Amino acid sequence: MLITCWSVKGGVGTSVVAASLALVVAGRDPAGALLVDLVGDQPAVLGLPLPEGPTVLDWLAARGDVGDDGLRRLEVAVAPGLDLLWSDGSWPDVDPTPLVTHLGLERRAVVVDAGRLGHGASAGSIALVGAAATSLLVLRPCYVALRRALACETRPTGVVLVCEPGRALGRLDVERVLDVPVVAQVEVEPSVARTVDAGLLATRLPRSLGRSLRGAA
Repeated sequence: MLITCWSVKGGVGTSVVAASLALVVAGRDPAGALLVDLVGDQPAVLGLPLPEGPTVLDWLAARGDVGDDGLRRLEVAVAPGLDLLWSDGSWPDVDPTPLVTHLGLERRAVVVDAGRLGHGASAGSIALVGAAATSLLVLRPCYVALRRALACETRPTGVVLVCEPGRALGRLDVERVLDVPVVAQVEVEPSVARTVDAGLLATRLPRSLGRSLRGAA
C-alpha cells in the first residue's frame, strides 16, 4: 500500500501528518511501515539525529550500480515497526520510475512525505503522488489554499483537514469545492507542537492526533 501526503501551500503540517500517519499504520500492521521523506524534515519532526551517508535520492541517482538491497541498508529505525528513508529534497535529474516501482512493490505500507506540489515541484514527487493508491492532500481550510488546490493538476483521493479555530471554511466547503472526501480532521493543538518541539513524536504520539488519523489510510 502506497500512501502519499502532500500540500499546495507550505506550513500546513504535511510532515507532521505524514510522520503521525506512518506511526499509526506501523502500530496496527504486523508487517510494519516505511516512511519516505522527500523533503528533508522528518528527522527533525521525529526527534532523530540527521542521518549520515547516502540518501534515498542518492540511491536513485546511482540506480545502475546499486540494487534494491542497497536501498534497504539506508533505512533508519524510528519506532517499533517503523523505518525511515531520508533525503534532503535534492532530486537528481534522473527518471524516478525505479523508486516509484520499488515502493509500489514493498510488502510494508509505505507513507511518503512528498512536500508541496505545484509550480517548481519535482517530477519524482509528482510521479509518486500519481502512483499512490491513497493520495492525501493536507490542507488548512483557508481561501488561498483551497484556491491553489482547485488549480493544481494533481488530484487527491482524500483530504486531511488541519482545523484551526475561527476559520470561516469547513469540511463541507472543502468537499464541495474539491469534490473529494475529507478523510480526517486534525485539530491544531498546543500539545502536538510541544511534542514535536521536544523531539518526542516518535515515542509519544498524542492520542488525539492518532485517533484523528486512523481513518485516513
